Amino acid sequence: MANDDTRSGPLTAPGARMALWLVLLAAAGAFALTMGTRQTMGLFLSSLNTSTGLGLGSISLAFAFGQLWWGLTQPFAGAVADRIGTGRVILAGAVLVALGTFITPYMTSTAGLIFAIGVLAAGGAGMAGPSVLMAATARLVPPSRRGLASGVVNAGGSFGQFIMAPIAVALIASVGWANAMQWLGVLVLLALPAAWVLKGNSNALAAQAAAATGQKALTAREAIAQALATPGYRYLALGFLVCGFHVAFLATHLPGVIAACGLAPEVGGWALAVIGLFNIVGSLAMGWAVGRWRMKSLLSLLYATRGLAVLVFLLAPKTPAVVLVFAAVMGITFLSTVPPTAGLVAKMFGTANMAMLFGIVMLSHQVGGFLGAYLGGSVFQATGSYDWVWYIDIVLALGAALVHLPIRESPLPRPAVAA
Repeated sequence: MANDDTRSGPLTAPGARMALWLVLLAAAGAFALTMGTRQTMGLFLSSLNTSTGLGLGSISLAFAFGQLWWGLTQPFAGAVADRIGTGRVILAGAVLVALGTFITPYMTSTAGLIFAIGVLAAGGAGMAGPSVLMAATARLVPPSRRGLASGVVNAGGSFGQFIMAPIAVALIASVGWANAMQWLGVLVLLALPAAWVLKGNSNALAAQAAAATGQKALTAREAIAQALATPGYRYLALGFLVCGFHVAFLATHLPGVIAACGLAPEVGGWALAVIGLFNIVGSLAMGWAVGRWRMKSLLSLLYATRGLAVLVFLLAPKTPAVVLVFAAVMGITFLSTVPPTAGLVAKMFGTANMAMLFGIVMLSHQVGGFLGAYLGGSVFQATGSYDWVWYIDIVLALGAALVHLPIRESPLPRPAVAA
């Protein structure tokens, strides 16, 4: 299969400043639409339960499978994007998200929900997800601006959650939950132009770097073997597993947590929106901080902050104001782990195989996401409370804060080209 085109390296031509912002707008916009749609699905959980009568545990299984499948698709989507082209991968991903979201209201069985939410929508979001989008921006922007660029792209996903949650609430109130979900599926198609802006692949860039430095360009298998043999990469994946647990539990069950506290359903929608709004702040701040402090230290600080915030929330009275303040703190740390995590992958291994290697780390993230989404529903169904999930989350956050400290922030040596 032919490549998207031959464009691979950073934008250096006259007018590159405008082209740079076009790249960031395309990547951030695509992430806003796919992430925003996925992160508002928790608002439909109660309606799906009422409509299908399947039970909260069965529906949570579909959401949990979606978390896992979103991660499973990313290493493969990244490998395809690295070699065949980013544009085709984003195009296919956006179409699948739209299709899966649109047909979900017609599903009346657990298997049907797993197919629509877990396979089509989540798989498409993985194809047009952070591993592909972050790698595309890392390839197209100068190295000195990669930290800021990753923060802007990540903020796009947060903005999508901020804007999509109120839209979903308004649509549910005006046209019903089923039509509201289908309208969200149609809105995802606005991401299609990003496929053209971000087209290209990393093959040419890797070949140029190898020729300039006399170092061998690694194959996909060699890059994976080198990464898995690197302790810092494994620690990074473990920490991101905890991030996935936390993010998926909040995205799927925070409206339920708020309802269990006796608060109005609208508070759940606004809490998700506040998370998205403040994650914009956190993502941009983290993109700025990545170039100034050690990325592993920033990650440790983020995870420690999460654990402390959850502990305070458990002890505080459950009022709308407390919930929104908690959502704001969670928003600052919600996805701001992505820029330093992606930055560490790029720093250690370069950009040639970044989409694939970051995709593997994202897979670990989504294993945690599966556990967070599934355990949230299962524990509540068994105990009538979310408390034990919060306790697990605090312990995991502390472990993640510690596991990043031994990571070495330095590029790994590449094998020399044989004479």
